[in-house]
Amino acid sequence: QVQLVESGGGLVQAGGSLRLSCTASGSIFRLSTMGWYRQAPGIQRKLVAIITSAGTTNYRDSVKGRFTISRDNAKNTVYLQMNNLKLEDTAVYYCNLKGWLGAQYDYWGQGTQVTVSS
Repeated sequence: QVQLVESGGGLVQAGGSLRLSCTASGSIFRLSTMGWYRQAPGIQRKLVAIITSAGTTNYRDSVKGRFTISRDNAKNTVYLQMNNLKLEDTAVYYCNLKGWLGAQYDYWGQGTQVTVSS
């Protein structure tokens, strides 16, 4: 069983920055694709950014140029640097770890709230 612990959320003014962190337990982190998703009230959870085990990244269009996903395999940690935050970035942000090792696996963190104020 893998546990994901997120941190770094909070309240920030529009135009500000936050960095989210997600640390995974266990030994499969380096083999896994890591993702950040977000969910605003009444809206389906959406992918924000993803980074593969090889370091390939992908972003939803609305955060390109503002958010950066990165990973540190030595620390079992994935980061989401969020700059120039906008009101519409307000959501609960979830960390996801997934991959295949004999069978598919897919784990979620508990979520961290990001609130952007005007």
